[in-house]
Amino acid sequence: MILNFFSSRGWQSWDIEHRPLIPEGMPVLIDNDLRFEDGPAAPRPAAVVNRWLRELPSSGAPAPSSWENYARVVKEWMEFLAEHGVGLFDSRVRLKAALSRYAEHRAAGPLKARFAATTWGQHMSILSLFYRWAMHEEYATAEPFTYRAARALFAGTGREVKVNLAVRRTPKPHVTIKYLEPDFTELFRKGLRGLAPDGSQDTGFHGRELTRNGAVGDHALATGMRLQEFTYLLPWEIPALPPEPTPVPVPFPVPAGITKGKKFRTTWTSYEALAGLHDYVELDRAATTDGSLWRPPRRWGEPLLVREPDARGGLINGIRRPWESLTPAERRRLVAPEGGSCLLAVKNGGGPFTAWATVFERTSDRIRARFEPRFPHVWPHRCRHTFSMRTLEYLVTGHYRQAAKLVRDADADAALVFYLSKADPLLVLRDLLGHSTVLTTEKYLRRLDTTPIFREEYEGAGAEAGLTDPTTWAPIGKPSRSSMTTSRTGLSDADHADRPTPGNHLRVQRWKPCGVLAGWLAELVAGPAVGHRPGGCDPSSRHCGFRGHGQPLRPGDSGHGAGPGCAGLRWWP
Repeated sequence: MILNFFSSRGWQSWDIEHRPLIPEGMPVLIDNDLRFEDGPAAPRPAAVVNRWLRELPSSGAPAPSSWENYARVVKEWMEFLAEHGVGLFDSRVRLKAALSRYAEHRAAGPLKARFAATTWGQHMSILSLFYRWAMHEEYATAEPFTYRAARALFAGTGREVKVNLAVRRTPKPHVTIKYLEPDFTELFRKGLRGLAPDGSQDTGFHGRELTRNGAVGDHALATGMRLQEFTYLLPWEIPALPPEPTPVPVPFPVPAGITKGKKFRTTWTSYEALAGLHDYVELDRAATTDGSLWRPPRRWGEPLLVREPDARGGLINGIRRPWESLTPAERRRLVAPEGGSCLLAVKNGGGPFTAWATVFERTSDRIRARFEPRFPHVWPHRCRHTFSMRTLEYLVTGHYRQAAKLVRDADADAALVFYLSKADPLLVLRDLLGHSTVLTTEKYLRRLDTTPIFREEYEGAGAEAGLTDPTTWAPIGKPSRSSMTTSRTGLSDADHADRPTPGNHLRVQRWKPCGVLAGWLAELVAGPAVGHRPGGCDPSSRHCGFRGHGQPLRPGDSGHGAGPGCAGLRWWP
């Protein structure tokens, strides 16, 4: 079976009256004998698949990359069925048998044919969409899939959904969304500029376009843009630089033409990252494109010549067009008035540069080989994860301080209402990342290790507002900030320092009268108390819940327990 991509170039010579309705770049499946039907009103399965593909743009899949992916999935399924003598629209019994064999082939077949669980799930989802469409259009009488009923929550509304059983079970991830810690982020930023960890020139590396790499890398880390979004930005879409340096984030509009789902949004960036982009555009980029004779390759399509560009749009081949209406494929064909590509990042000669995955991969490999063996592999989307984590920390910092101040200055219940309804960090982060619903953001962040952020910011905000005593917060094995203070139990931090706990994360807290919100935040951050019995310690066994899983009280431990007077000290892992 042949997979081709439609182009209407030269359609006037095809002996047809009107231009075809098939979208540009639409995949087309063709049998090896180049026939689409076996007779009048007898279309072959490939022709039916082609009709389904042509309807994808109006069925929730507007991206050409999705069309190609869908076509390849169905093509591989059809080729597998043909190899085993099963038709695409065969009986349910034969289709189910073929699906079972296909699952085994993709799970334990030849190495080049094996799929990861996530890839297999994606293929099954696409095939399920195709068969449901085919049954609705009466091309098929059966499908190979079995479903179970489930109830899902969408935007706060429960709905009945069907769950395809032809999926592999996967372990629940702990922290599978990976991001760069601050020290590794700095290593990466310096590496993109060809610098060593101490900021000096890396004499063992001689790269090109280091200013460009550093500016765009900082931009990706500061805005959380997807790879497609920062790759196909135009210089005129970069917002103006504020007149003075500011710690306040600068709004950065993301044009709809390059976003996922064609949805306009506004993210933010730092003053430093924005200044780096402006420096690159005004100096290095201008020198690279000056007098460039670059033109897009013929296979990309005709050149789009730009005249009179401004922040909103320009004359493109003589017609005024807004930048937001241009797709990534059209943007890379733009030719600037002074010559060269119109994309933000250009390479030597003035052509567009889009190989950011390679730049990031080589930079991380060089850092790992020369400076830091633990440095992780960095791909463009990891920059988005890093932005999410840093932004969550930024939001939570201001969020908790505002909430703590309200508890101190106003009614606690009113503060809680404001906290829950008006200043939710997830809602802000949802808009910055461009998610359709906060449920997506929740799933995204649930897989991030946010515990240290919430704990540290809660501690700092509570101490600043006078809700907690900062002198009694101390991790196990370390002296407190007040150097071995004593808690209400009569035990010093040194007495608790030898207490073994998973992760060595025990913290001791002494509350002042603080109202509803502080207690609620403590439960939110720490979770339910572990290791301390609800009623205190067992007086009969003289075992203290705080001393950990029923350890006997030691001499000097009197004062613990609902037995011998436990003061209700709680600990959180």
